[in-house]
Amino acid sequence: MDSREYLIELRNDTGMSRKEFCAYFEIPYRTLQDWELGNRKMPDYLLRLMAYKIEMEKLAGNNKVERNGDNDHDR
Repeated sequence: MDSREYLIELRNDTGMSRKEFCAYFEIPYRTLQDWELGNRKMPDYLLRLMAYKIEMEKLAGNNKVERNGDNDHDR
């Protein structure tokens, strides 16, 4: 599985739309779209960090990953 396929699977596993996923990770929509379409290659380290963050949120008891991109509600 290449990084493009893994990214799509990771996003689908969260149940987020592209827009929600971008807001959650604070990345531009067009960037994610280009990564998923294969127009640009996503850095492997970034993909690993995204997967790690999602997994840690699940282990911390956040069964549903925040969809608005804002985990700090006191801002």
